[in-house]
Amino acid sequence: MRGQSRLDSFGTILAGVAHRLGLESKLFEARLRRHWPEIVGEPIATHTRPDQIRFKKLHVYVHNSVWLQQLTFLKPVLLEKVNRMAGETLVAEIVLRIGEFSADHTTSAPPAALEATPPQPSAELLREATLHTQGIQDPALREQLAAIMAQALSATPPDSSRRAP
Repeated sequence: MRGQSRLDSFGTILAGVAHRLGLESKLFEARLRRHWPEIVGEPIATHTRPDQIRFKKLHVYVHNSVWLQQLTFLKPVLLEKVNRMAGETLVAEIVLRIGEFSADHTTSAPPAALEATPPQPSAELLREATLHTQGIQDPALREQLAAIMAQALSATPPDSSRRAP
């Protein structure tokens, strides 16, 4: 019988880091926005947009009251599809709200924000990220992963960066 491998996959490392930093919900929200049309189907996706997950509740914007009424009956089906994509029960309830949004569901950020230069991480965030990557043997990979983690943390508002959903 072989012993446990000392090498972890990159995905395993990132999943562990996300769990330690409390970013699992945010990562799932981004994946949910990106794959929303595939999850709920194009007809529903054109009239809805997932917003955020808070306390196991998925908040979804709906184009108008007619769609809100229709989707009220489809909540159990949508809930099952969302949790199937997650691979676990991350969402216990769907909250529907009427709201205005563009037809592009791939991002919740306005176009101007996408073109803006990302904030530079502080020295403290770089130190913290470096501590989390010490187990990686390859120095170049360790340095890049620490920089990516620090960059992601600096883009997160300080009051919500470590809060559990």
